[in-house]
Amino acid sequence: MLMPTPVRPRSAWQDLDLATAPADGPVAFGDDLGPRNLLDAYRCGLYPFPAATIEHRLLNELSYADDVSAGRIPVQAGSRDPYGVAWCSPDPRPVIATGRAHVPRSFRRQLRRSGWTTTVDFCFQQVVDRCREGRAEHWLTDELMASLTRLHVCGYAQSVEVWDGEDLIGGVFGMRIGAVFSADSQFTLSSGAGRVAVVELSRRFAEAGGVAVDVQRDSDHVRLLGAEPVARRRYLALLRTPHPPAPLPTGRRAVELLAD
Repeated sequence: MLMPTPVRPRSAWQDLDLATAPADGPVAFGDDLGPRNLLDAYRCGLYPFPAATIEHRLLNELSYADDVSAGRIPVQAGSRDPYGVAWCSPDPRPVIATGRAHVPRSFRRQLRRSGWTTTVDFCFQQVVDRCREGRAEHWLTDELMASLTRLHVCGYAQSVEVWDGEDLIGGVFGMRIGAVFSADSQFTLSSGAGRVAVVELSRRFAEAGGVAVDVQRDSDHVRLLGAEPVARRRYLALLRTPHPPAPLPTGRRAVELLAD
């Protein structure tokens, strides 16, 4: 007898109309940072930005209470602290086509001499911890970090590490959603190591059949890495791109390969 195919429960985020959502700033509020809600949000093109302080939370309320009251920015049902977490979906979105991350010519010379290596998922928790260190506002709250760790165990959240010998000098982590990898944060302890992590992520994700690395927030830094603005509707279409479940290659690799 054929068994019925399991049906994934419908996510509340699927009812969010991003076609009319703000291009900049929050598109929704809600304080649920549990692993299921977090994963569903990424699948629907959102990422969280928790309020790091009471002042930040109050600023959210003062800035957006009128929009919430008017229904322009919805609040997820069941939220105890509605303004505690802003959910974002920028339009346009900075995206690096896989395998096309930019390595400047002058930087290639540094890579050939560095002796650095890269790995995948070797020390996810350490990468996340490093991304939180030294930041004035800890948007990586304890609750969010706990959910990311749970999603890492389930194979959704992943990291790329950069090493100088046995020393971890850079890294990036994020969420893999089908053919898109949404990169949340990176850190650098040696000049260029964070950039290496993003370029290596793009290369390895291309090998796994991925089509794009989403770097979430636009800046001169991500433009130098090869990010280009993509309209929200196009980004949402990328999330729906059929994608084989090929894993990211995890073996240790020499960084000098990126200079070829």
